[in-house]
Amino acid sequence: MKITLLGVGGSAGSPQIGGPDGFGDWGDLDQAEPRNRRTRASIVIETPENKRLLVDTGPDLRLQLTAQGIGRIDAVLYTHAHADHIAGLDEIRILNRILGAPLPTYASAATWAELRQRFDYAFKPLTGGFFIRPALQAHEITPQQPIDILGLKMCLIDQDHGFSRSLGLRIGSFAYCTDVVRLDAQAMAALAGVRVLVVDCFTRAGAHPTHAHLAQVLEWVAHLRPHRTVLTHMGPDMDYQTLLKTLPPGVEPGYDGMVMLA
Repeated sequence: MKITLLGVGGSAGSPQIGGPDGFGDWGDLDQAEPRNRRTRASIVIETPENKRLLVDTGPDLRLQLTAQGIGRIDAVLYTHAHADHIAGLDEIRILNRILGAPLPTYASAATWAELRQRFDYAFKPLTGGFFIRPALQAHEITPQQPIDILGLKMCLIDQDHGFSRSLGLRIGSFAYCTDVVRLDAQAMAALAGVRVLVVDCFTRAGAHPTHAHLAQVLEWVAHLRPHRTVLTHMGPDMDYQTLLKTLPPGVEPGYDGMVMLA
């Protein structure tokens, strides 16, 4: 199984809009380090049969897929309905044309409700012919219940995202847990024995209301003891080289375009 980190940035990406010269606000990030340039959090999981599952459709999706040479997606899974994870939904229209069919799409009932409200045109009946708008083949999924998508047998983890909920996913020894501030006992049990963990870590500073901070992530790592932990959804104080020099063995910052096998 091949995992590509399309983006590892927070909701505003990095650099954020603004800055003294208008060319971006880098915060504490070294703008000379290319791995500090981050698009919104998303991954693609490729099966041994070369089928590709896209997790979330952020606003940078077109640039992410073309940058990584990914020209076809076979299914989509949404972790939750925040804008930085769904705002690229319109790009599915081109993926429909490539696939030649509506795209199998998986989300919780709460996420489907928000998608239907924000993108109502994507749910109108197909009339045949050319895809002029996104076309989704909707599948409702439930946390804590196993599911098979493209031959990937996974467990969906119910996550505390502060003022809302999100889904983490576990496939064999790999887990992806973005947009999470707390993992309860049930979530930690679902992650037991994981070897490769890609996890939300927005800040090196103190606690954040909706995202995990570094001290919290290191507590999870100490409990779960994964072989490899990769940080994602990183904010403006998460400088790549600083993290490389200070993180404990087995923990590392992700970067856009990072590829791993699990």
